[in-house]
Amino acid sequence: MGMSSAPYAVRVAEDPADREACFVVRKEVFVGEQGVPEDIEYDAYDATAVHVLAVREDGVPLGTGRLLYGEAAAAKVGGDPSVGSLGRLAVTKAARGLGVGAALVRAIEEAARARGLAAVDLHAQTHALGFYERLGYVAYGPEFPDAGIPHRAMRRVL
Repeated sequence: MGMSSAPYAVRVAEDPADREACFVVRKEVFVGEQGVPEDIEYDAYDATAVHVLAVREDGVPLGTGRLLYGEAAAAKVGGDPSVGSLGRLAVTKAARGLGVGAALVRAIEEAARARGLAAVDLHAQTHALGFYERLGYVAYGPEFPDAGIPHRAMRRVL
């Protein structure tokens, strides 16, 4: 395996098995590690969101994230239909430090571009601000709590 080829692939989760793998990762990270109640971890937006999945070559799921757009995103992004909402970004403990999170963000941005969106918004846990800043996101507005964890809004123009 050459240096340029990553030991994982990132794809849009189209089929039920891929989508289930996304939920498995989210449960492990958000419910298991961070203690987010399971009943708020999954929501009505999951049905219409674009989900992305990072999988190891042997099929083990490593990470996930989702893009909301259109009406689903409107409430989160101030009603602007040209802005998508990136969320539920999660990478399993075993896969951290491999660039999986950055690859997922880029895949979500590609999905946003493909749908004609002009920018992507997200709500970052404050400890992750530097991660998103390195990927071109700019924080705006005050800090706020979400599920008891401090966050800030960030945006990247595509």
